[in-house]
This record gives sequence, structure tokens and C-alpha cells, in this order.
Amino acid sequence: MCARRFLTIIFVLTLLAVAGAFAIYQFGGRVLINQAVPRGHFEAAKAGSGPDYSLAANWLARPGLADDPSQWRPGGSAEDPPGNAAIFFIHPTTYIQTDRWNAPLVVRGDTEFRTRLFVQSQASAFNGAGEIWAPRYRQAAYGSFLLKSEDAEKALDFAYRDVASAFDRFVAEAGNRPIILAGHSQGALHLERLLRERVAGKPIAKRVVAAYVVGWPISASADLPALGLPACDAPGQSGCILSWMTFADPPNPDFIFHEWAKTKGYAGGERRQSDTLCVNPVSGVRNGAVSASDNPGTLIPTSDMRSATIEAGAVGAHCANGLLILDGLPPALGSFVLPGNNYHVYDYALFWGAVRRDAKRRLAAWQR
Repeated sequence: MCARRFLTIIFVLTLLAVAGAFAIYQFGGRVLINQAVPRGHFEAAKAGSGPDYSLAANWLARPGLADDPSQWRPGGSAEDPPGNAAIFFIHPTTYIQTDRWNAPLVVRGDTEFRTRLFVQSQASAFNGAGEIWAPRYRQAAYGSFLLKSEDAEKALDFAYRDVASAFDRFVAEAGNRPIILAGHSQGALHLERLLRERVAGKPIAKRVVAAYVVGWPISASADLPALGLPACDAPGQSGCILSWMTFADPPNPDFIFHEWAKTKGYAGGERRQSDTLCVNPVSGVRNGAVSASDNPGTLIPTSDMRSATIEAGAVGAHCANGLLILDGLPPALGSFVLPGNNYHVYDYALFWGAVRRDAKRRLAAWQR
């Protein structure tokens, strides 16, 4: 195996470990905590000064930015004219070092590679609906998800403040256009808070086409009422929230729900797995089911993992007990699956074409 291929596989394995941070947070043992949790206590100064989001350098994606990974298109995808939406995308955790609780704003090396790869493979699904803004932010480090502590909470709050500041800039630049919000994993967690604090009960809520809160659980009864938008029940609906967490059959999500179910929801009340929101990204229907032939496109990576082609009809899926369960296994994605048959890292890639179609369909509904 050539050195480049070996290093690429290491990158992907690391990416998958990062994507599973939430699962490991609920499941990880003391040894993992000792190895991966940042050393010392949270110090805001270690993350550097706050970002000025009027500067293009503080964005991974935005209109007019050179070498924008969100503008990537997989081989085999059809050209289509973009819509007029403004899209705000929050990337997941990519910082796995233990030297600080929050990543610096500008990252280098492997962290930058992982960050851009997530924006390329996830945010790109929305570039058919309009222009994308994806901020760099001082994300909470991977180890922040491995235990509940004051330091971890401070790290997440610190990261969210950057996201909120970037969102305010995004709103100012987007004008009066319709808005799509999206995130994954840590990005989805911050998006939930953004919905509660910046959207719910505000005039801007009327401009939201849809919010894609992916890879993080939402209780339909205990969380959703506080997020300011209803669940997406049908594909022709706008102003609503989609959420899903992907597993193969048989799923074992205990490591996600064991601790989460002990906490109170944002709107009060108990959280339960059976009440977790699942909107099928292919059909756009809450608790929906689809066959593989309905799926317009799964990303199939190239051998060097730096690009992908799109394959229609690769896999179907149905919602069951709060999870999105794959019907069959997708081809050529490799064996990088988390414990419990958890396809967390593939939440967008498995349904890239469907997410693209869904966003454009909901934008058309909003405009009507």
C-alpha cells in the first residue's frame, strides 16, 4: 500500500472517530477519557481572540470565496441552476488534540483537512438551493464530549458564541432571502441552540425554509416546542425541522440514549428514544420509509477518499423507534462504522442526492 493511500486511510479513520464523539461521550471508559480529554482546565485565552466575521478568512464557505469546498460536486451529478436561498452550515467536530478545550480559529494540517472534507461532503448538498456560508469557529475539542464537566460545558458555550456571532453576520449579509439552516453532530447541537435563541419567536423564523439538525437527537415532545419550528411531516412543507440518525439493522443506540434520556428537554419534560424525531431524508416524510430505488444518490468515495461519485438506488431506509434504519447495506463505503451499527459519519453521504432534492423542493414550497 503506497504511503499516500495509507495516510489517507488514517485520515478517514480519525475522521470517523471524531464523528462518533457524541456516541463515545455516552459510552467511553475511563482509559479513553484519560487519553483524550484536554489537559488542564478551560481557558478562553488559549483559543485566541474572537473572530471578525466581516473578514473572508474567517469563513470556510461564503459567496465569492476562492477554493470554497461547499461548491464541490460529485462525479455523475447533474448540473442544475442554483436557487436563491442563503444557507448557513455548521460543521461537526474535527479537532482531536488534547492541548486545549477549544480549537484555534484557523487550524492546520490534519484538522484543516478533516474540516474541509466535511464541508465538501455535507454542505455541498445544499449548493443547488443557493449560496452557502460556513463559518470557521473555535469548536469544542473532541475530548469535550467524553465527560460531563464544567470545563466541557464552558468549551461548548465558547464554541456556540462564535457560531452565534457568525450567524448574526450571515443574517446581515443574506438580506431578505429565504434561509436554510444545517449542521451535523457538534454543528447540529449548536444549531439547536441557535434555533432556540435566534429563531424561535423572531420575525426571521418566517424566512426559514428548513433546518437540517442531523446526527443529534431531538425529542419531539420535550425539545421541539422550544425550537420555534415544527417537524417536517411532508415533502412539500417549509418552515420546518428535519433530523435523523442513521443505523444499520440491528441497531444498538444505547450509548446515545442512556444518558440523554436522563436529561430534561429544552421545553421541559422527559426525553425518550421512542419520541426522537426522525424525518426520512429521501421521502421528506416524518417516520417515513423508502426503497433503494427511491434514493436519488449516495456518495461513493474515490480510492484516495478525496472525491466521490454519486450512485442512485444504493440503499433504502425507514424510520423506527427514533432512528433511521438502512434497508440493506450501501456499496463501497468501507467498513468504517461505529459500534452498534451506527452510520453517523455517513448521515449526509448516504442521502446526498436526497438532501439536495429535499432542499430545492422545500425552497419551492416556501416561495409558493
